[in-house]
Amino acid sequence: MNLARESIELLEQVARILWFEGTKHGLRDREWMALRFLSRANRFSRTPSALASYVGTTRGTASFIIGELERLGYLERKRSATDKRSVMLSVTQQGKKFLVRDPVSVLVEAIAVLDDDAKVRFRDALRHVLDQSDAAEQRHHTDVCKRCIFLREDRTSPDSKTAEFSCRLFRAPIAEAEVDLLCTSFEHHRQ
Repeated sequence: MNLARESIELLEQVARILWFEGTKHGLRDREWMALRFLSRANRFSRTPSALASYVGTTRGTASFIIGELERLGYLERKRSATDKRSVMLSVTQQGKKFLVRDPVSVLVEAIAVLDDDAKVRFRDALRHVLDQSDAAEQRHHTDVCKRCIFLREDRTSPDSKTAEFSCRLFRAPIAEAEVDLLCTSFEHHRQ
């Protein structure tokens, strides 16, 4: 059998865990996806339009998802301090506690038992597939800041262990803890 085709068939079966009919623990699949994403998104991506982009839906549907998560107490929206027209989304403490019931935990646990090299190879293989499909479809997927072409790292000295980071796209400083967060404006280095 063609290994590439077999891999896609396995991914389709894994996708059934991510995309499901009805609800699990009271949330639909896209609501889980939104809560999961917003718990790991950087400050530039915790907006309704970034959420719509990540979930792959319209802004109207994203607004419905946000409203439902807000109603349940898992999410709050606040006006941006810098731009009063913008809204910032944050997962509440209740939402963070609820994430332990996430239906994808079974997948996380299955990957967690792999040795570190296998986890890295698996992650990198998935990134490669996404990078290749992005190039073919002329689009960009969401990923962490530290892999993005817009991240700028300035070391105070060549042998320094500390660095200052900034995003060239948003022209804003980034805390070191933020470089591992998800960004919907991610663009990887093209080879």
